[in-house]
Amino acid sequence: MNASDEHWMRHALDQANEAEASGEVPVGAVLVKDGVVIATGRNTSVASHDPSGHAEINALRAGARALGNHRLDGCELFVTLEPCAMCAGAMLHARLARVVYGARDPKTGAAGSVVDLFGLHQLNHRTRVESDVLSDICGGVLQDFFKRRRLQARQTSQPLRDDALRTPEVRFNGFIDRSTRSCWSAGGVVQRGWRMHWLDSSANAQGVPVLCLHGPGQWGYYFRNLMSMEKIRCLVPDLIGFGRSDKPKRDAIHEWSWHRDVMLEWLNTLEVKPMFLACAKSAEPLMELLMAEMPDLVDRDAIVVVPDERTGTAVNAWKAPFPDRGHEAALRALGPVDETSSGPSPEQAREVASDIASRAAGTMGYCRP
Repeated sequence: MNASDEHWMRHALDQANEAEASGEVPVGAVLVKDGVVIATGRNTSVASHDPSGHAEINALRAGARALGNHRLDGCELFVTLEPCAMCAGAMLHARLARVVYGARDPKTGAAGSVVDLFGLHQLNHRTRVESDVLSDICGGVLQDFFKRRRLQARQTSQPLRDDALRTPEVRFNGFIDRSTRSCWSAGGVVQRGWRMHWLDSSANAQGVPVLCLHGPGQWGYYFRNLMSMEKIRCLVPDLIGFGRSDKPKRDAIHEWSWHRDVMLEWLNTLEVKPMFLACAKSAEPLMELLMAEMPDLVDRDAIVVVPDERTGTAVNAWKAPFPDRGHEAALRALGPVDETSSGPSPEQAREVASDIASRAAGTMGYCRP
């Protein structure tokens, strides 16, 4: 392994992170010739409904188009996971000079782990293979991905309690960015077994961590434009009773003090701790309770009230979680849907994100990973 191999493998890891952000298994690839990137690729099998949509295949196709030749003589392919038989065969047909991979694949690896297609002397082309470049990092990305997927599967399969309702997912069609990682918290004693949904806008853990709180009648959709900003990492819970979280049937449960306790319990389970708190104006009661109970959660100077463009264009999103009166206990207890609310505009969100990133870098010594 040399510094050049590590350099290109980190580029492949960037592609793997993009794959995960799009809901794909995080594998990435980079095609290089004479020290220049010819093409990149990442897994797209899920989105494209294509079993051949592996990172290596996508990089080879893009590289062949870029060079105007199906033969990729003199090219090197860097990929974060050991190629499968399909990808190894394509690499040999492309006549790559060298293949460099990160983590070994003990289940489908075709570069030595299960079979070694590159070592078959019957084939008329020889492609050199280098393994284990940044293998710990590459393997860790995959292990973390599947760990989160198993956890999410357990949490999403959590049975619904008799004293709550769960909004059908179809109600949220058109309001959900599927590239943003959805998470589910089963909670502890305070949460009482009701399921809470939350979003993490940065699957690769980059950006300033920001806890985003919506108010009554809203849910995570309020922060949709803020979540698209690259400089910050938004952690966006749907308060229980709102959004995609469970809807307890009793009005009495929905006191701000209880929602504060649920938030504190949930925050203690997070691996990343927020450095900033961004809230809708209507969420200020919850924000004040959080700060009173846990003054070291964030600095007072790190609290941002996120503006509301108030175009009235989000009214269908606000109504989506409440198909009937039975789902509306939280609205009755804390306040109704504000049909004029729409959340921050893209420009307002950009200003908030830039302000947070600037303050974090300038006053708190934060630096991007």
